[in-house]
Amino acid sequence: QVQLLESGGGLVQAGGSLRLSCAVSGSTSSRYPMAWFRQAPEKEREFVAAINRNGDSTYYADSVVGRFTASRDNAKNTVYLQMNSLKPEDTAVYYCAVRRSGTYYYTPADFGSWGQGTQVTVSS
Repeated sequence: QVQLLESGGGLVQAGGSLRLSCAVSGSTSSRYPMAWFRQAPEKEREFVAAINRNGDSTYYADSVVGRFTASRDNAKNTVYLQMNSLKPEDTAVYYCAVRRSGTYYYTPADFGSWGQGTQVTVSS
């Protein structure tokens, strides 16, 4: 069973950058399309970015296009989310997840094996 562990969150000022990591264990990461989601207090979990198995195709939420970049290193079984030009509204717990077989959309229900999340706080 695949397990995910996010890291790299923290407190940063608006305009700053962070790089999140998602370590995959229990299976080979290259088997799975993956995604990043985030959840702010009292809000629903929302899609942020997705990346295909070999990392040559990505897809982003409109709110992060041009600022966030998803990538992966399958040799290290790790997926990354580089976040630049951070805004206070990016403050949330960030999660990585694995796409469920046979799904095509970008809702939380289309993904599984969630990690525990990593907190990102952007101060104004």
